[in-house]
Amino acid sequence: MGFYSEKVVAHFRAPKNAGIIEDADGIGEIGDPSCGDFMRVFIRIEGNTISDVKYQIKGCPASIAVASVMTELAIGKDLDEAILLTDEDVLRALDGLPEEKIHCSVLGITGLRKAIQDHFMRYVSGNKG
Repeated sequence: MGFYSEKVVAHFRAPKNAGIIEDADGIGEIGDPSCGDFMRVFIRIEGNTISDVKYQIKGCPASIAVASVMTELAIGKDLDEAILLTDEDVLRALDGLPEEKIHCSVLGITGLRKAIQDHFMRYVSGNKG
């Protein structure tokens, strides 16, 4: 793991916030679970703030680190702030990724955005579950 930053290694070895939120307020999925990196993101919303984020992931060390740091970036953010998080924010928080692993940074933010979109769709339709 010599080509990963210390932060990537730390998040890979001790991922933060992995798991499932029962009755999540939003769920986002990205990737293909049958043949590569796959992430499912669960969010809990209180008021207009993300109070909790959990995830399930199948992927390489970089993908796991991305998922972990994404939760740290998102928890406590207003939905308007969270939707503006970028892949670059993830990369900065991890002190970068090797060039061949940059694509992994997309997983976390895209999964989060899909969970936020799912939340809004549930809210608009009046269907929480």
